[in-house]
Formats: sequence, structure tokens, C-alpha cells
Amino acid sequence: MAGEKRILVACGTGVCTSTMAINKLKDALDKRGKLKLVKINQCKIAELASMAGENDLVVATTQVSAKINIPVVLGTAFLTGVGVDQVVEEIIGLLKI
Repeated sequence: MAGEKRILVACGTGVCTSTMAINKLKDALDKRGKLKLVKINQCKIAELASMAGENDLVVATTQVSAKINIPVVLGTAFLTGVGVDQVVEEIIGLLKI
């Protein structure tokens, strides 16, 4: 979709926790009618610096030490289940969707 916002979800290996976070993020965005406005990709935290430029926002389930020029949102709420709504609202606000 033209004009969609791109979210990059990063975790230690780019597999397990990022997949869990993506599934919960997609569900939350779908319930708010926003899922069609975004494209979500995933990566390992080590790939973040090279992939961030192609995206509008990063959701990280681990600490980000790379210097990147887009907003980074801590996504541990998607793993713990605590504070998910606040994180989703933060993402929506930062992307202006």
C-alpha cells in the first residue's frame, strides 16, 4: 500500500521474541483499525543499524545500542503482557496513523 508506515521489530536473534511481538502488535493494530496502514518486518538486533533507514520506527525487545535516526520503542510489553495498550498508543502516535 502506498504511504504505509514501516515498522521494524528487532530482537536478539530475529526469530522468537520478535515474532511474538509482531503477532501481538498486529492484533492490537487490527483491533484499532490501523493494521492496513503499516508494514512490519523483523530483524536481529545486530542488523538494526543497516536496516533502520528503510523503516519509520523500531520496536525492540532488547536493548538498542546502535545509533539510528528513527524512533525506537521498547517492546518488552508484548512479551510480558504488561502495558501493551500504552506501547501500541505510543507507536500509533509516533507514526501519526
